Amino acid sequence: MKNEIFEVPHVFSRLISATDVFTEAGSLLREKNYRSALILARGTSDNAAHFLKYLIETQLGMPVGLASASSVTVYNTNLHFEDVLVIAISQSGQSPDLVAYAKSAKSAGATLISMTNDPDSPLAQIARIHIDLMAGPELAVAATKSYAAQLLASYLLVCAWSGKPAEVADLVSATNLLLTKDLAPGVDQCDITREIVVLGRGFSYPNAREAALKIQETNKVSVQGLSAADYLHGPISALTPDTQVFIFAPDHFPRASLNDAVARIRLTVPSLYWFGRGGEPTATDIQMGGAQAQNEIVATIADSVLLQRFVLELCLKNGVNPDSPAGLSKVTLTF
Repeated sequence: MKNEIFEVPHVFSRLISATDVFTEAGSLLREKNYRSALILARGTSDNAAHFLKYLIETQLGMPVGLASASSVTVYNTNLHFEDVLVIAISQSGQSPDLVAYAKSAKSAGATLISMTNDPDSPLAQIARIHIDLMAGPELAVAATKSYAAQLLASYLLVCAWSGKPAEVADLVSATNLLLTKDLAPGVDQCDITREIVVLGRGFSYPNAREAALKIQETNKVSVQGLSAADYLHGPISALTPDTQVFIFAPDHFPRASLNDAVARIRLTVPSLYWFGRGGEPTATDIQMGGAQAQNEIVATIADSVLLQRFVLELCLKNGVNPDSPAGLSKVTLTF
């Protein structure tokens, strides 16, 4: 897991240089007036799907949904997907339910784009355009470099589609800086025997979900990853002074969008963990740092490495092997 996290800057460099595939995809997407888009994914890739959803909605103003594979594989639904774009995101590109849904959507008239780490995978082979994540073999069960690659590939795709320039000149250097940051003070204070809640909003929400998932699958504890807005609609009632609250707020984050949640949490919890440079920590809070970037989107992409390193070091602190968590395998095949 450590080796794969430290490969992320190289993966970013390869994707940034892969201009041809993104230019081709952008041209294809501008040719047709799509009414809506659906994103097909599971697990870690589903967290990346939320990031892509925000990108399309905010940069293109198009309605975007998250596909339910079981509508095809369990309920045998007859799809009507004329003028619909379907983007399938998967590390392996192998899960039977994703492949079945993608095939059904394509047969129903959808344009299919896939992002996988294997250009020979079933999903890649049936797509109109396949975007290779270029992350290379990922052996650790907990996905790291492939998730970071999915975030960047999503950004490059939407930039090519919208015609806006991708502001990635400093992404690799910002990510390299995060690989050198000392996380020990924050990791040492984190106690996995106490409740952990991870919050984000907007572009930081996918990283919050991913951090919660990574802690759960490696350290074997239950963690909530939620939108800060959703947290106020019920879950906050379970907050106690013993709860550890992690907040993701990348550089250029709209701080006002968190003010209400933070104020209400502070009434119960004495100190918060902040991931990213966009928050408003107090002297008693635990500051994990974050990337300095040209915009919130790019900072979020770089900060994915920060959450991965935190989870890795938390595993090592607790004597857990992060590479092979019990009960999980690298490729999960769902039907």
